[in-house]
Amino acid sequence: MALQPVVKRSVSADVFEQIAADVLSGELAPGVALPSERQLAEALGVSRPAVREALQRLAAAGLVAVRQGDATTVLDYRRGAGLEVLPRLLVQAGELDPGVARSILEARLHNGPKVAELAARRADASGPDGIRALLSNSVEALATEQDPIAQQRHAMEFWDHVVDAADSIVFRLMFNMLRAAYEPALAALAPIMSAEVGNVEAYRELAAAIVAGRPQQAATTARALLQPATTALIEVLGGH
Repeated sequence: MALQPVVKRSVSADVFEQIAADVLSGELAPGVALPSERQLAEALGVSRPAVREALQRLAAAGLVAVRQGDATTVLDYRRGAGLEVLPRLLVQAGELDPGVARSILEARLHNGPKVAELAARRADASGPDGIRALLSNSVEALATEQDPIAQQRHAMEFWDHVVDAADSIVFRLMFNMLRAAYEPALAALAPIMSAEVGNVEAYRELAAAIVAGRPQQAATTARALLQPATTALIEVLGGH
């Protein structure tokens, strides 16, 4: 565990990021006891309150167990952490983790059709703020956009509205974390995603199925829209 002095941003946030990175990379294995607050503060060149705050955040994230009067131990994040660690897992030390990327893509393909189906069942298409207007605006913005990164942002906005219409807090929170993990890679993904985000007619068809309240058609159309780019990206990552 190579600790580095903290010299920028929020001190406790930097302590959190440094230890979290070591836990998620496996450098700090489950069951390992961290140095004491005093030792961490000295090694990092920060105050003990800053270390204490960082440890509390790490515990809340499911990365360590803090016990009063006992050593702070590293937990197996695969058992205790939530989706909020996905962005950190996806890119570690400036490198994209292919396994994590593949998992995100698989979740995207699995969840997208179900979210579209629920949206078609539950969406209220009426009124100026109804799903009809929101999806239409997103599709038209996508149709007129030429920049490949901006196209991906319009596509995410489209799906953001679909998730809202699905009225599922679980899918909403999952979408938030998947989006947080996906957004930093927009530029790198642009060449492969261009066919999907450029398929404006498929977005129009999906929007129409949702607005018309046709769940099965919405699910089928969503899968047809998401499958090609997902498959291509998984192949690039060397997945199966």
